[in-house]
Amino acid sequence: MEGKQRMLPISLTYMLYYFPLIIAIAIVFGATRHESIEMIQFHAWQTGKWITGFMGVIFIVLYVIGWIT
Repeated sequence: MEGKQRMLPISLTYMLYYFPLIIAIAIVFGATRHESIEMIQFHAWQTGKWITGFMGVIFIVLYVIGWIT
């Protein structure tokens, strides 16, 4: 398959958008459920881990699909 070109991976600069977005989502999500700053931080940390794990799984699935095709 000489004519088939692989897509370039997303630039690392786009990954810099990921961190503030996850932090903002996690803090807002935690703040809507708790009033104490300690609980907000704990809930934000847990939410950030869940979102990162979910996005990691999606990345792996898409990577494998791209590798197969």
